[in-house]
Amino acid sequence: MFSRVLVANRGEIAVRVIRALHEMGIEAVAVYSTAERDALHVRMADRAVCIGPPSATDSYLSIPNVIGAAETTSCEAVHPGFGFLSENPAFVRACEENDLVFIGPPADVMEKAGDKARAKAEMRAAGVPLVPGSDGVADLAGMRAAAAEIGFPVLLKASAGGGGKGMRVVSSHDELEAAYDAARHEAEAAFGDGSLYLERAVVPARHVEIQVLCDGHGGVLTMGERECSIQRRHQKLVEESPSPALTAETREEMEASVERACRRLGYVNAGTFEFLLGPSGEPSFIEVNCRLQVEHPVTELTTGIDIVREQVRIAAGARLPLTGRAPRSGHAIEIRINAEDPARDFAPAPGLVTRFRPPLGPGVRVDTAVVDGARIPPYYDSMIAKVIVRDDDRPAAIARAIRALEELEVEGIPTTRELALDILRSREFQGGAYSTSYLAEMHDRLPSLRPA
Repeated sequence: MFSRVLVANRGEIAVRVIRALHEMGIEAVAVYSTAERDALHVRMADRAVCIGPPSATDSYLSIPNVIGAAETTSCEAVHPGFGFLSENPAFVRACEENDLVFIGPPADVMEKAGDKARAKAEMRAAGVPLVPGSDGVADLAGMRAAAAEIGFPVLLKASAGGGGKGMRVVSSHDELEAAYDAARHEAEAAFGDGSLYLERAVVPARHVEIQVLCDGHGGVLTMGERECSIQRRHQKLVEESPSPALTAETREEMEASVERACRRLGYVNAGTFEFLLGPSGEPSFIEVNCRLQVEHPVTELTTGIDIVREQVRIAAGARLPLTGRAPRSGHAIEIRINAEDPARDFAPAPGLVTRFRPPLGPGVRVDTAVVDGARIPPYYDSMIAKVIVRDDDRPAAIARAIRALEELEVEGIPTTRELALDILRSREFQGGAYSTSYLAEMHDRLPSLRPA
């Protein structure tokens, strides 16, 4: 097992990983930009290294700076968290070249699975159901041809990256060129790669994903699904497990297809396979996320498995103690709390948190790096906390989530707390009959979205 690990991230995920490392008796080294020298993850770590100015490009995304921090502190491994360098094969190779173990998939697997267009070809070969679309990356002419074949509406997607960047829904041929140019430029700016592919826009759709852990000895463990359909601009807001949309038969079909795909890819460590469910309930693969997901606590609460701890064990060469299908029980819900103003079209709201009181009580978990007096910088993602609850069944979990959000206190900045309460109290959510179009359809009926 490792004795010292660099945590190449910030915020709540850095805190989450540091806690897991300490529980395993491993020293944790934090990195930080000059904007976050007093951040909670810096104070919690055994050592901390400044890796640059506030801009993520010059700090958290700087491979030489992160590698240098690991080398100067004699780390043996690097945990990337999510975002930043977590899905960058060049970073994985840089770790390998400097005798650092990357706690995640190998670079070659990441290239196959992380390139969304290439991943679809691999999934097709593994017999995983796909959304119809272009045959890999396409230029504008190729997109016109693919759209003419499968029909509108279509979705343009960046081949690299995620988080809704480089995505556009196109309803007609007349819109295609402008959408293609906009998506390409956005993808280039976000990921340094402007390549795009096209697939049919499934409307209405449910967004459901399967969590997996794979060791380096051929062991594969699928851990059930997470329902992630409550989104805005392709960014998830609320996740739950199990999904109210899945039958036992569809769940097993999805998990079995993911297991086949992992074996074909030679997948190692944690990963998530994302699917869309169309109106008929049939799943179609859309992408692989070769990293820990923001919403991983939902699966942890329904399976009792610490995913971060297993990531570290796998990277150290251990076998999974269990393979096949992970046992699971109860119902879990995660609500992301963002420093945004929903009434102003989710405008970012950085600033000083004058008071922060997380909810307590049975079945409640809060992952955050926020404390009283924390300053939310404008340079990074707006998520400041995750409230996760578990109970015996879905109605009880919803009631517990509402209670927890009512107890949550965040003062000094606008947040999405009230919007989350509106969502959880809505008849559509409580009935489980919602899709990725939920927020647009409910816009005029959710009080927190109305301008003051």
